Amino acid sequence: MNLDAYLKKKQGLVNKYLRGYLLSKRTNPHCPKYLYKAMSYSLLAGGKRLRPILAIAGYEAAGGRSDRIMPAAVSLELIHTYSLIHDDLPAMDNDDLRRNKPTNHKVFGEAVAILAGDALLTDAFGMIAVIRGKPDMLVEIIRELTYACGPQGMVGGQTADILFENKKVNTRQLNYIHTHKTGTLIRASVRTGAIMAGASPSMVNSLSRYGENVGLAFQIIDDILNVTGTKEELGKLPRTDSDKGKNTYPSLFGLDKSRKKAEALIEGSLKAIERFDKKSDPLREIAQYILRRRN
Repeated sequence: MNLDAYLKKKQGLVNKYLRGYLLSKRTNPHCPKYLYKAMSYSLLAGGKRLRPILAIAGYEAAGGRSDRIMPAAVSLELIHTYSLIHDDLPAMDNDDLRRNKPTNHKVFGEAVAILAGDALLTDAFGMIAVIRGKPDMLVEIIRELTYACGPQGMVGGQTADILFENKKVNTRQLNYIHTHKTGTLIRASVRTGAIMAGASPSMVNSLSRYGENVGLAFQIIDDILNVTGTKEELGKLPRTDSDKGKNTYPSLFGLDKSRKKAEALIEGSLKAIERFDKKSDPLREIAQYILRRRN
């Protein structure tokens, strides 16, 4: 299959839905214009739309054929964008650039950046509320995303990441940071698509293993690129992890071992779905793409 064409098509669908969402904010007299601008600034700053695309690919792999997945898929981008806005804040990672543009708080101020992130996270669950489907399925998706975003998921991982700055961690602690601050939302993206498609428990479990492996590999590659990438490729300053005393795979194991670990994880992700038919080819190609990416 042509992965570039697939990604471009799905990115177009996600971006179209995002523009409709933002239009509803712009025309709503109860949404302050400055807040709308801050939300828009980060949502439309670019990005691969990987998480919604993984949800769509998981949905298709499990036999889903309609566009009913779009609200749930796009909700993942709102959650991801909220996390980026907050991660960039001075109290967190204190970054000035994101996707080659000034970070949200540099443009709109810290208070509005925090509120823009809060608004996106809240609206993500509002999007799920408009899905027409069985109540049990929608509750399951809400439970899935709540787990992925909350203290036992992304927020917990980010907390550990901050608390362990400038401290030496062991492999178990490093894996906790990576699998939670990044991996749980990627895993939830694939699972959300499978749940929406009514996948069997065994298929959901296989896609979960795929998501777990891909999620950790994604963060390891992110760590590697922070060392080897350029400002132009990354859209932000390189080597910031070491400057801040962050615990990463390269800092603990070196670049070569980190790359081999990522490769092994991608092999594991492909093995998890090896018995799936060709509808899962996008998932297979995305896994390989994660190893090749430069930003």
